[in-house]
Amino acid sequence: MSVSILIPGALRGFIGGPAEVRVEATTAGEALAALTAEHASLRPHLFDEAGVLRSFVNVYVGDADIRTLAGLATPVPDGGELMIVPSIAGGAPAPGLTPEEIGRYSRHLILPEVGMEGQQKLKDARVLLVGTGGLGAPLGMYLAAAGVGTIGLVDFDLVDASNLQRQIIHGTKDVGRPKIASARDRLADINPNVKIETFETRLTSDNAMEILRDFDIVVEGTDNFPTRYLVNDACVLLGKPNVYGSIFRFEGQASVFGMPDGPCYRCLYPEPPPPGLVPSCAEGGVLGVLPGIVGTIQATETIKLILGGGSPLVGRLLLLDAWTMKFRELKLQKDPACPLCGTQRTIDGLIDYEVFCGIGAETTAAAAPAAITATELKQRIDAGQAVQLIDVREPHEVQIARIPGAKLIPLGDVVARAGELDPTREAVLHCKGGTRSARAIAALRDSGYAGPLVNLTGGIGAWSREVDSGVPTY
Repeated sequence: MSVSILIPGALRGFIGGPAEVRVEATTAGEALAALTAEHASLRPHLFDEAGVLRSFVNVYVGDADIRTLAGLATPVPDGGELMIVPSIAGGAPAPGLTPEEIGRYSRHLILPEVGMEGQQKLKDARVLLVGTGGLGAPLGMYLAAAGVGTIGLVDFDLVDASNLQRQIIHGTKDVGRPKIASARDRLADINPNVKIETFETRLTSDNAMEILRDFDIVVEGTDNFPTRYLVNDACVLLGKPNVYGSIFRFEGQASVFGMPDGPCYRCLYPEPPPPGLVPSCAEGGVLGVLPGIVGTIQATETIKLILGGGSPLVGRLLLLDAWTMKFRELKLQKDPACPLCGTQRTIDGLIDYEVFCGIGAETTAAAAPAAITATELKQRIDAGQAVQLIDVREPHEVQIARIPGAKLIPLGDVVARAGELDPTREAVLHCKGGTRSARAIAALRDSGYAGPLVNLTGGIGAWSREVDSGVPTY
C-alpha cells in the first residue's frame, strides 16, 4: 500500500528538500520506519533512543493525531496521507539569509543547484569535524567559507612546527597553542557568521555518542585506526553520515559511510591491521598538499549531503595517487554479514577500540624489547662502554639528522645484514621514534639472532630533546 508522507519545511533539509515522500506501509509506524530507513539523519528528530515518538512531534492521519488513536499502530489507507507536524509553539522560525550573507554567498546563490534554498540548508546544518590536522584544516576552512551554520571541532593536540607543512589552518604564531583554539580563531576569521562548537578532548567510547548526537554529519579526519573505527561505529548507531578520508605519503582515499543504503567502514575493512604494520604519517611522511586535495573532496561530499544533490561517494571508494596524479574508483558493497550494519547486527554499542586495534593489549615483559633512554645511552657512551649503535631508518632520513657513530642498516635489510652486528656486544637500535627499531629487534629475534639488543626509547627525537638539541627533529 502506497502512503504519502507530508514533510514540514523545518525537516526537509534532512531528506534533501522534498515536501512529500511516498513509502509502502499499512500503519503510521511502518510509514515512519520506511521514511527514517531511507533518511537516517531524520530519525533522531522524530524518535528518541528507545524508539518512542518525541513529545514535540505530532503525526496526523487525515485530520486526527495518531496519539489520540492507536499510536504508531494507527492504520493508513492505501493512497492516504500522513502529516508530520513538529511543535513550534513559543518558538521562532529559522532566520533567513541576511543582506551581508547574500553578498558573501552570491556565487553559491546563482548556482541553480544551490540557490537561496540550498544556502539556507547550509546555514541550518550542523557538521562535526573529528580532527583539526591535515584533513581537518581544508575541511573546516571550506565548510566555514561555504556557510555551514554550525561547525563542531574535536581535538586535543597542540600545534607543532612540523604540522605547518600541511595543516594550513594553523600558522607559525600558533605553535604551542591547542589546535582547537587555533582552528576556532581561523574559522571565525574566515566567516564570523558560523557558530563554532569546540570539544577539546580525545574522542572515546565514553563521550563519542554524546558529542556526535547533536550533529547532522560527521567528517572523520584522524590518523589512527582506533578513532576511525570509533567514529564509524558511533555514526552507524546514531544514523549519521560519516564522510571518510585518509592519507599516507602520496596516496589518499575518500568515501561516504553510514548511509542507509550504503556500506560502513567495517564493510571495507572488517579488522584493523596489526599495530605497527601501517606506519603513521609521522613515520612514513606525507606530501604537504595531499591533505588539501583529500580534505577538499571531503568538504565537497559534505556539502552535497547537506544540499541533497549530486552523486555522493556512497558505495564508492575514491583512490588518489598524487605522485602520478591518477584517480581510481572502486565499488563498495554493503556486507550483509557486517556485525554493525549487516542484517544480523552483533555490535549494539561502542567498545574498547584500542584493544580492538591491538594497541591497548598488554605486552608481556618477555615479549617487550629491552629499552634504554637517550640520557642513559649518552652516559654509557661517555663512560667508554662498547656500545654498537644501529640506525634502522631509511638513507634519506640520515641526511636530515643522525646520531654520531651510528651504523645505518635500514629495517628492511636488518635480518639479511645481521652478520654485521657483533653478538658479543650490546646493540642499541634506533629509528625516528622507537617503533621501527622495536620491529627490527623482533625480526632479529625471530631470525635467531642471540646477541643483546636494546631499543632506544623515543628514537632520534629523544636524543635531540635530551642530549643534543643540535640534532634536528623532523
